[in-house]
Amino acid sequence: MLKTSCHCGAIRVEVARRPTSLTECNCSICRRVGARWAYYSRKSLKITAPADTLQSYSQGRFLYFDHCRRCGCVVLWRPIVPRGETDRMGINMRLIDDPEALANIRVQRFEGAKTWRVLETRTLDQPGW
Repeated sequence: MLKTSCHCGAIRVEVARRPTSLTECNCSICRRVGARWAYYSRKSLKITAPADTLQSYSQGRFLYFDHCRRCGCVVLWRPIVPRGETDRMGINMRLIDDPEALANIRVQRFEGAKTWRVLETRTLDQPGW
């Protein structure tokens, strides 16, 4: 079980499995929040947050970025219009309680600002990452 939380601890996300990879995106919002995203279906997550703690921000027509009203950490993104049963969401793994749990995982750099292509893939243990 992997656990993430915002800085103040009000919002917690638990996932049952280690992600197969992480994504760093350079779109206008992802580069500003500095997230490393892992993707999961909504039904595979346990999100714990007191009422009115999770605040949504919509960037464009596709995604909500949810952050903590108390400390401001961006915890996840979710689709504005869910697609089928998968309901894929991005969890910010920079907020993981145990960063060592992600040792040697692949990280893709994604060009989300213009071309929507993967630029390169490396593991976290390589220099410069």
